[in-house]
Amino acid sequence: MVDSTSLKFLGEGEWKRKKHQPEYRRQWHKLHIAIDAETLQIRAVQLTTNNVSDSQVLSDLLDQIPLDEQIDSVYTDGAYDTKRCRQVIADRQAHAVIPPRKNARPWKDTKSHSQERNELLRTVKRLGRTLWKKWSGYHRRSLVETKMHCIKLLGEKLSAKNLTIKSTRFMHVWQS
Repeated sequence: MVDSTSLKFLGEGEWKRKKHQPEYRRQWHKLHIAIDAETLQIRAVQLTTNNVSDSQVLSDLLDQIPLDEQIDSVYTDGAYDTKRCRQVIADRQAHAVIPPRKNARPWKDTKSHSQERNELLRTVKRLGRTLWKKWSGYHRRSLVETKMHCIKLLGEKLSAKNLTIKSTRFMHVWQS
C-alpha cells in the first residue's frame, strides 16, 4: 500500500522570520511510504520536495523492495492512475488496485495494464465507485492512512536541513 503526506519544516533562518514577522512562508516536504498490509511494516520510504508528484515516486518506492520479495497487490489512490505507474506495478507482476480518476477516459493503447484499466473504468461505471471499492478490497488502503496518521502524531517536524539526512533519520526511527 502506497501513500504520501506533507511534512512541515522551517527553512534555514525561517525561525527568525517567524519570530520577528507576523507572516512567513511555510515550506514542506512530501513523505511517500509503502507498507506491507499484513505486518504494517514500512517497506519503502522516499522524502521529496513539495513539487514532486506522487506518481513520479512509485517506481523508486517499489525499487526499494527486493525483487525476490513477491508483491501481490499495490493499493494507491487516484493520484497514481497513470500509465507509468500501472506499468511499474505490472513489471513487478503485481495487481494494481487504483481507482480511476473522476474524469478518466479509456486508454487507446493495447498493453495489458491499459486494457485492465479500461475494464476497471467500465466496471466502476456499471457498479458505481462505492460498490467497486467494497468489491476490490480498496478499503484496506485505510491501513496506510492510519500509518501516516501515526507518523504525523509522533513527529511531523524533521530536524535536519538536508533532505537525505531527513530521510535517513526517518528510516532509523521507524525501522527500529
